[in-house]
Amino acid sequence: MTDATTPAQPPITDERWLTPGVRGIGVASFLADVGHEIPTALLPSLLTSTLGAPAAALGAIEGVSDALAGAARFGGGVLADDPARRRKVAVGGYATTAVLGAATAGASTVWQVGVLRAAAWTARGLRVPARNALLADIVPASVYGRAYGFERMMDNLGAIFGPLLALGLVAWLGVQWAIGLSVIPGLLAAAAIVYAIRRTPRPSSRDKVPLKIRIRPLLQGDLGKLLGAVAAFEVGNVAATLLILRASDLLAPEHGTKSATTIALGLYTAYNIAATLASVPAGRLADRLGTRGPVLVLAAGVAAFAASYGLFAVAGAALAVLAVPFVLAGIGIGAVETAQHSAVAALAPKDLRGSAFGLLATVQSLGNLAASTIAGILWSVLSPTTAFAYLAAWMLVALVGLLASARR
Repeated sequence: MTDATTPAQPPITDERWLTPGVRGIGVASFLADVGHEIPTALLPSLLTSTLGAPAAALGAIEGVSDALAGAARFGGGVLADDPARRRKVAVGGYATTAVLGAATAGASTVWQVGVLRAAAWTARGLRVPARNALLADIVPASVYGRAYGFERMMDNLGAIFGPLLALGLVAWLGVQWAIGLSVIPGLLAAAAIVYAIRRTPRPSSRDKVPLKIRIRPLLQGDLGKLLGAVAAFEVGNVAATLLILRASDLLAPEHGTKSATTIALGLYTAYNIAATLASVPAGRLADRLGTRGPVLVLAAGVAAFAASYGLFAVAGAALAVLAVPFVLAGIGIGAVETAQHSAVAALAPKDLRGSAFGLLATVQSLGNLAASTIAGILWSVLSPTTAFAYLAAWMLVALVGLLASARR
């Protein structure tokens, strides 16, 4: 109830959740993704064509960088528990990633590329929990889904635009200049985060918390049960490169290797477009369904992945048929990432929100590593059908866990 002197609060509208702070974080995600997609897309050419390194060097550099990024996300979560510290980590993470990523353009040896890439990915990992915790500071819990859906939409849009910009810059200026110029969108992303931070409530001295690793409180209650189901999903969430490889292999006999690769990359673009378009509607649905909304949307995304992997297991070479599992996987990742973030923001204790996002990111990194490694082994030793059947089975396990969690 409200008394006679206190007016009732109006309902949250689209205009109220899409605040300048939310827009700032969304723009930062878009620009940062554009910035790091350019050196990522051009790294194979820089190593093999410019520096004369073997393909094994690329695999080693990417493997080490991804591992460091996963570890950094956990550490970044602990740092982000402090509301004042999370601001510095977010700004520093965006700026450092931009500078180090672009600096690979000036590398003259393979080891220099490896060090710069690993350092850039470490900084990128540190900033992720801080950004997600900042977004929860800006909006009320009733609109977490829409806010995180908008951030994911902008991130996926950057994944589409970044490689296209890389192609244009290479045609105009060459590989090294293109990588060097990636610093511009990266630094603009840091500026966008500063813009967003200036529109968040300033933390007071009593908000400061000690730097301490606290895992047990996060694994208790509903958040712990949710993370268990998320872990099952991530163990089956294979890298998108295996989807591209599956399409290339199926299309090659009819279209030839080069054309098959081009078509597969086009299908991957459709995947990213589907993820971009699905993110905000998924967040809106999660908000409208109430407290169980994020879990139900997460379950729907996992079901889309289960259907996608099932189709990849049995698909033939028909292009129209292959497009379906790519689009389903894109819708699935748009829904899953949005729902994961909004659920963790809602369920985590406020003073451990940074650690919660760091733990989520760690589960994602380790799960993706396990999924890609085991699926790759099954693919090579048995068959692609067996690999995708294995992944689909994990999706079903995760789906059962999420539905049980929603019922509770």
